[in-house]
Amino acid sequence: MTTFGARYVAAIEARGPLCAGIDPHSSLLTEWGLDDNVAGLERFALAAVEGLAPHVALIKPQSAFYERFGSRGIAVLERVIQESRAAGALVLLDVKRGDIGSTTQAYADAYLDPASPLASDAITASPYLGFGSLEPMIQTARKHDAGLFVLALTSNKEGPEVQHATTDSGETVAAHMLAHLALLNRDAEPLGSFGAVVGATIGEGPWDFEFNGPILAPGFGAQGGTVEDIRRIFGRAVSAVAPSSSRELLRLGPDTAAMGAAARRLNDELRALQAG
Repeated sequence: MTTFGARYVAAIEARGPLCAGIDPHSSLLTEWGLDDNVAGLERFALAAVEGLAPHVALIKPQSAFYERFGSRGIAVLERVIQESRAAGALVLLDVKRGDIGSTTQAYADAYLDPASPLASDAITASPYLGFGSLEPMIQTARKHDAGLFVLALTSNKEGPEVQHATTDSGETVAAHMLAHLALLNRDAEPLGSFGAVVGATIGEGPWDFEFNGPILAPGFGAQGGTVEDIRRIFGRAVSAVAPSSSRELLRLGPDTAAMGAAARRLNDELRALQAG
């Protein structure tokens, strides 16, 4: 298997940069006319896979919306992962795990080891117990040619409390995280496998996103992020960016054709941005 970074570049070249989130909010199940139970979850999630996975580079299920139904919800998540990959999409499992030592290793084994039924191409992770706390995930990702997307600059209003704080050296915590990623991705071709999560609606800042790794930009679409925001925020690093949209696409369901058409339209807009 090639590295995650190489698969990421190839998937974006083949399908466009859009990442489609499959987040079964209770309110979305209701909009689709489904009950907020495991049966409704399964119908929603698998219809979303059918409509979106053949048309996008990445599918991003948010694990919490499946976990809330217990073991039967996790079983649905397993099918979402398997069927999305079978449709040719990379799966970025949004779990945002962050712990230390053997617990971090256990999370890595759960989500990145191919022997696990939840094995995905990449996961999101929180570095705010110290970037070094992610080392078991980093080593497991390397071992299995998987990827890791580290929270760096998020769009939530509470984020700057930590991310914009400064270290003893005077750089921001977020910049420090990006510098760690640059070291991990050094000399990787065509792109490293260790990425950042950067909100598509963040404000201006002295950020350097040229760290030779993939960038997940949630908040694109219904949450307010636009093509122009992607251009403004990422500049010369825009070719590494996968803008992520969920509600804008999922609200078109249960019409799978409409979801697929919307995904293709957004990909066309984003391709034009990257070409320009």
